[in-house]
Amino acid sequence: MNSYKIAPSILSADYANFESELKKLEATGAEYAHIDIMDGHFVPNISFGAGVVASMRPHSKLVFDCHLMVSNPEHHIEEFARAGADIISIHAEATSHIHGALQKIRAAGVKASVVINPGTPVEAVKNVLNLVDQVLVMTVNPGFGGQAFLPETMDKVRELVVLREVNQLGFDIEVDGGIDNETIRVAKEAGANVFVAGSYVFKGDVAHQVHTLKEALHD
Repeated sequence: MNSYKIAPSILSADYANFESELKKLEATGAEYAHIDIMDGHFVPNISFGAGVVASMRPHSKLVFDCHLMVSNPEHHIEEFARAGADIISIHAEATSHIHGALQKIRAAGVKASVVINPGTPVEAVKNVLNLVDQVLVMTVNPGFGGQAFLPETMDKVRELVVLREVNQLGFDIEVDGGIDNETIRVAKEAGANVFVAGSYVFKGDVAHQVHTLKEALHD
């Protein structure tokens, strides 16, 4: 069984203190730092570039899970790989060259992840599941933090679990959006094993909030 991993989203962190925020996250036992890269085109907001990722890399041993919410992500893969990404996630909806883009990620020595939005069927990524280390199912519409979890997206998670088993694949299933100590249970039951949480983690004491997520997974 794929192990459970907590991936706090630094989109909800204090941007002026990334070093201390990353150290806080490491101390909680979280496995990943989820880093949302937004270009103002594929999604309305603009967030961080590869330079910010590179500046954070020396300060953390966490797995850097870089989620590229950008148009034509294939143009940015090498720079994020050089910046220190461990996983690069790209949207099926953002490129017409999804096979090539995923192969490019792997060629850069980084784990490859494909993302589907709430309105995108699993069918859209069925033919690339053999190329990925992870599938990220958006459980809100991308671009803004603090949105409510969409329970209907769990059907996609369940479908991916079946496809993984039938095809004897090993990819992780990550969920992102509206994850808290209640919705994490719903996602776990559906078959997800990597959980992105932003607003929930950073709205209080970070160590306590991550602990409640881990507790919820082992109830």
